[in-house]
Amino acid sequence: MTLISLPSDQNHSHAVEESDSTPHQMIEIEDEENKSSTKKIKDLEICVPIAYGTISFWLGKKAIETQTHMWTVYVRGATNEDLGVVIKKVVFQLHPSFSNARRVVESPPFELTERGWGEFEIAISIFFHNDVCDKQLDLFHHLKLYSEVEQGPLSTKKPVIVESYNEIVFPNPSDKFLARVHNHPSVIMPRLPPTLNLPNAPLEDTREKKRGDTKDHPHGQWFIRFSEADELLKLAEARQQVQNHIVKLRRRLSMLEG
Repeated sequence: MTLISLPSDQNHSHAVEESDSTPHQMIEIEDEENKSSTKKIKDLEICVPIAYGTISFWLGKKAIETQTHMWTVYVRGATNEDLGVVIKKVVFQLHPSFSNARRVVESPPFELTERGWGEFEIAISIFFHNDVCDKQLDLFHHLKLYSEVEQGPLSTKKPVIVESYNEIVFPNPSDKFLARVHNHPSVIMPRLPPTLNLPNAPLEDTREKKRGDTKDHPHGQWFIRFSEADELLKLAEARQQVQNHIVKLRRRLSMLEG
């Protein structure tokens, strides 16, 4: 059985580095009873923060009628870590007008780049490794080519980026999954019982790890930074703005009463 809990959503749309802060979205996935010999660790949860979205650039003088923008759709670690330790492949379903509209990316980074002129909804299906979950996660993202925030002429230097932040929660993980992602930066691990014995994890290929993360991504400067520190800072700034507004209103009220 797959349980998906969506208490709230967090979408960010910006043409530069500005974004709005809203509550996070959490997706809980509970797979069916694993038919393999793996052992389930009860009362534990593994959380995998991800970001998925699109970034599009206007082609300027290189634009033609059917290709006005170059855009990339992707699924990445929220802190740009390699998701290959959890995700097996990602399938992007593009508009039917594209040749081979169903695109399969079987290794990180999980992304694809295309050119076009229109906006449309992209279906994103995430498939996990066998010891993680036997259910796929289906997401949907609307490709944006034109900013709803920035006004004025189009620019080839300022992309339009729309990202969503999710936290995928895997309850009762298998011991093999737990051993493989233990201490991996892409996942949030609980405190493990001292008596818990995990199987030996396979040796990690550092070359694969470097290739899979998005820390040095060519569009990395535009990615939204998702972290608790950033969220706390945004809350503090919003609170300060409210306080300043209250002070101004009190001053005006005092002047009217005086």
